[in-house]
Amino acid sequence: MITLQFLLTSLIVVLIPGTGVIYTVSTALVHGRRASLYAAIGCTAGIIPHLLATIFGLAALMHTSALAFQVLKYAGVLYLFYMAVMTWRDTTAFAIDENVERSADVKLMGKAVLLNTLNPKLTIFFLAFLPQFVDPAAAGALPQLLVLSAVFMAMTFGVFVVYGLVAHAFRSRVIDSPSAQRWMRNGFSAAFAGLGAKLALSER
Repeated sequence: MITLQFLLTSLIVVLIPGTGVIYTVSTALVHGRRASLYAAIGCTAGIIPHLLATIFGLAALMHTSALAFQVLKYAGVLYLFYMAVMTWRDTTAFAIDENVERSADVKLMGKAVLLNTLNPKLTIFFLAFLPQFVDPAAAGALPQLLVLSAVFMAMTFGVFVVYGLVAHAFRSRVIDSPSAQRWMRNGFSAAFAGLGAKLALSER
């Protein structure tokens, strides 16, 4: 069940930069190390609805229902474009302030959950990915899927935390350079917009 192939494949999937990685890195640069931890928690938690959909068969409905897929897809597209516009319009200078209110941390985590929840490709991905590592000879597929899901989520959280810590390590250089701040802000905005466009143009 938990084979080297599963671990390596999962690691590659998690390492590939996507909405979660971009959000975690940008959060680390703007709000600091603790905030990036909350972002990582939120991005990981946003995987849960897709894993549950896969485990309990709801993904099959989305896979066959064009309407269900399109509704969730365009909700995700709109939210990504919203993130792009808000990031671009936010001209507040980056500043080192580790005393961020916990309410702000919760909001950052909520945004992260929503980002991954509104990504229909995750449901389709898990529908195709997890069953490959279920041992048909073993009794009960559900316990295996739950274990595989838990391992994948733990790996996701660990990798995202590392991304956040690395971004935080370079934070002081960004703080001291207004041009770097402008470049990073525009870059993150373009990344969110690009991911939104990619999702909008995707079929399945």
